[in-house]
Parts: sequence; C-alpha cells; structure tokens
Amino acid sequence: MVNSLKDKVALITGASRGIGKATALRLAEEGVHIAVNYLQNEDAAKKTVAELQAKGVKAAVFQTNVGDLDAHDALLAAVVKTFGTIDILIHNAALGAFKPVHRLKMNQWDLSMNINAKAFLSLAQKVLPLMEPKKEGTIIAISSLGSHRFIPNYGAIGISKAALESLIRYLGVELMPKGIRVNGVSGGLVDTDALKAFPFFDTFKTEVLKRTPAGRIGKPEDLARVVTFLCSPESSWIVGQVLIADGGLSLI
Repeated sequence: MVNSLKDKVALITGASRGIGKATALRLAEEGVHIAVNYLQNEDAAKKTVAELQAKGVKAAVFQTNVGDLDAHDALLAAVVKTFGTIDILIHNAALGAFKPVHRLKMNQWDLSMNINAKAFLSLAQKVLPLMEPKKEGTIIAISSLGSHRFIPNYGAIGISKAALESLIRYLGVELMPKGIRVNGVSGGLVDTDALKAFPFFDTFKTEVLKRTPAGRIGKPEDLARVVTFLCSPESSWIVGQVLIADGGLSLI
C-alpha cells in the first residue's frame, strides 16, 4: 500500500471527531489530502486540520450541514477550488434521535434519512463529474449493525443505515463500469463521543463487551484501517459490499 494513495484528495463528512477524524488521520499517513467537513464544532475541526497538516498533507475545513441537500453544490465547489478535485468520498456523518420507532416524530425520521442516507446519494451523484473523466474513484459510507439487527432506541439511525447499505449495493453495480468503486464499513459498538449520548450507554456497553469475542469495544482507528484498505488498490476486487468490522459481535 506504500504511496498507492499519495496525493489523492478525500472529502470526509463528519471528519472533526470520532471515526471520521481517525479515518482522516489514517489516510493522511498514506499521503492523502483531506477536506474536513463538519457541522458545528469548529474548534474540533480546526484541531483535526492542524493534526493532518503536521503529517505533511494538505487539509482544510468545510462547514456544511450535509443533511441540507441544497448545500452540496457549494460544498463540492469549495473543496474543488481548494484541492482541484475529489478522488475519494467518505460519508461518515450521521445523526438521529435515540428513541423507540413508534415514538418517532416525522421530523426526526426525516433528519436521520436526510443525513445518513439521502446525503450519501446526493454527494455520490455530485462527485461523478469529477471521477468519471478519470475512470477512477472511491466512494465509501459508514454503516452500523443496527441496519439489520434490532438495537433498542436505535431505530431512526438503524433504518436509515439499512437504506444506506441498499444504496451501496445499487451504486456499486452501477458505478463500477465507470471505474468508481462503492463500498461500506459497518462496525459494532465503537467508542466515540457521539455514542455516549445513547440511552443507558454504560449498561449497553457492558452487555456488548460480554458478547464481543475480541473482548473489547471498537475504537475509531479500527474502522479507519478498514476504510483505508477499501480506498487502496489492494481492495480492487471488493465492489458494492459492506465489510463488518466488529470484533465478532455480530456472530453471537
């Protein structure tokens, strides 16, 4: 994998913290320049950029609510103006209400679908004009086990992630003939600040630990390594798949 990604440009949504940040830092080690998208935490985003630049790559912040599909044209235009192109799109941003599905308000449903699934489709469509002429590109989305397993209070996110995974399969088939690979990565319980907002987090974490063969909770870096592999030529035969990296949790 040495230098196989050097000087590529990646746009990562939700890249200021957690899995997004870990992925940005891991790709930077391969020489990838990073467009750091964030929603609210400007300080965290700027800190991430500083850490990326310390690794010798170009990096810049782009504040955009990716759930606002009308903002995507401006986001991509700003990234292209700064970096010249986009070779890699990683949709990591996610949001949703933690409550039972039968108690969801429609605006909470729309929020999850817009950010977690619709934004992925919109962004994928909008990077095509940049990738198609080169007949090369990588598009990756971060999913979760809640896409196909019941997790209490996780329905809004889990259902949107199921839609996301279906999009990965369809786009994977449609775009591979254009030289653009689409895949996803699904983790188990990953220890991030966002997850700590989950109801009864400590109890849930203890239960997951008992059921995880690897004997620990996932770290953002665990998923970052898998994403980096999917960005590399070494994974060229993987198309339209969602790789599960969860320490064996889904097997129990």
